[in-house]
Amino acid sequence: MAAAAPLRATPLNSTHRALGARLVDFGGWEMPVQYSGILEEHQAVRTAVGLFDVSHMGEIELRGPQASQLAEFATTNHVAKLHTGQAHYSGLLYPHGGFVDDILVHKVADDHYFLCVNASNQEKDFAHLQEVNRFDARVELSSERYAQLALQGPWARATLQKLTPVDLAAIRYYWFQDGTVDGAPARIAHTGYTGEDGFEIYIAPPHAERLWNRILQAGEEFGIKPCGLGARNTLRLESAMSLYGHEIDASISPFEAGLDWIVKLDKGDFVGRAALVRQKESGVRRRLVGFEMRGRGIGRDGYEVWLDGAPAGWVTSGSPAPALNKNIGLCYLPAARAQPGVPIQILIRNQPVEAVTVKTPFYQRVK
Repeated sequence: MAAAAPLRATPLNSTHRALGARLVDFGGWEMPVQYSGILEEHQAVRTAVGLFDVSHMGEIELRGPQASQLAEFATTNHVAKLHTGQAHYSGLLYPHGGFVDDILVHKVADDHYFLCVNASNQEKDFAHLQEVNRFDARVELSSERYAQLALQGPWARATLQKLTPVDLAAIRYYWFQDGTVDGAPARIAHTGYTGEDGFEIYIAPPHAERLWNRILQAGEEFGIKPCGLGARNTLRLESAMSLYGHEIDASISPFEAGLDWIVKLDKGDFVGRAALVRQKESGVRRRLVGFEMRGRGIGRDGYEVWLDGAPAGWVTSGSPAPALNKNIGLCYLPAARAQPGVPIQILIRNQPVEAVTVKTPFYQRVK
């Protein structure tokens, strides 16, 4: 029997250990799931500021005279509308319309696009982009050149501003700027995965430990907390943000996942477009919808969802919502019933427990 492959580690692995983080296997990476506790870390991001190590995420760069044409053909959103220094959320699809991955596309220049992709998908995404590349452009898997820190929460900007000459207030949401953080070259993106304001900072791995510590020092006055993947998951779920392998995968299309807004059918041909056109004409059979538990229990990932006494769908993500004091989740249901106000049952330990579908996002910050 072959030995299991060793877990991959970010440049901050020893730092997490020194902080007493609980480390877990996350898609082949040894990552901190929590430090002081998920509830405390979640609350810090909602009310103050939290710092995440997300260096396991992948980076792929498209370069060359036709980099924009490759980005346009390979992704669902309208790349031609991006300005230099702007980013958007998008999808990589298979020809049948299911997700290869969900990604962030950053326009660095007309001949340079920077993609942030999911950690466990980076090699697959790289191979997919190479396969669909019929343009005068090259695809580079550049993950080894980057560490990534995510600083999220109401005091994120004030914390980071102490360490950079870049005017953070001038970076609009889903825009980015290259500059320095504590003297280290950095790409500072006004993006995030928590539903709060904040920044994602791309740096060379040798700078990661120093910047992590400097950011924690800068945020002390605001109550900063180091945060793990546990809080990252509860935060993104409250904000109804999709997670690959849960809400989306190779069997799910953007229309089914409620991500119609990242699909621009009128931009010209792209991988998966023909399948999406057919699906739009025929209508989807299932859709993603949010729910709140009414009975006791939590509708966990993979649990069956019943309608009118019969199985009708499944839970993609479910957990307590610390900011709302409720148990919430996302599930797939037949399209005609995937709307707010529908009574459902979640099968928990073989017992149906009452729940009701609700509008998402569950939580929305006051801007």
